[in-house]
Amino acid sequence: MRKFFCSILVTGLLVMGGGAAFAASSLTDAINPLYGVPYKASGQTTKGFDCSGFTSYVFDSLGVDLPRSSASQHEVGTSVDRDDLQPGDLVFFNTNGRSISHVGIYIGDNMFAHSESGKGVVKSSLNDPYYWSKKYVGAKRVSIPSLTE
Repeated sequence: MRKFFCSILVTGLLVMGGGAAFAASSLTDAINPLYGVPYKASGQTTKGFDCSGFTSYVFDSLGVDLPRSSASQHEVGTSVDRDDLQPGDLVFFNTNGRSISHVGIYIGDNMFAHSESGKGVVKSSLNDPYYWSKKYVGAKRVSIPSLTE
């Protein structure tokens, strides 16, 4: 019921154009309890997350189904310029030298939340000159579907 209510409320506020603050607040409420959850390969629960398991879990709590892998998640939504990032945008990275291999959720102030191997769910800076800024590939904005279709 909570998930349904949050989805309706977020959708309504976003449609009315006044939802940025609410959306950021809902996002914060969804992510904050997850900081510190350990990293687990293929993890999709609060016992442990991999990067796309974490993003899927958070978006699911807001009523949005995402594909399972970071590469698949990169295929959904609308591309967003780095200068136009908003809380809730998915941010993608190439950490393996071949393709999209990591995803996180932009939370504002050039920070993103993600599940990092060896650390678990943490927040990191997109501007980290030693790693994340070099690995950044792009971002996508995924809309919250209307449940009144």
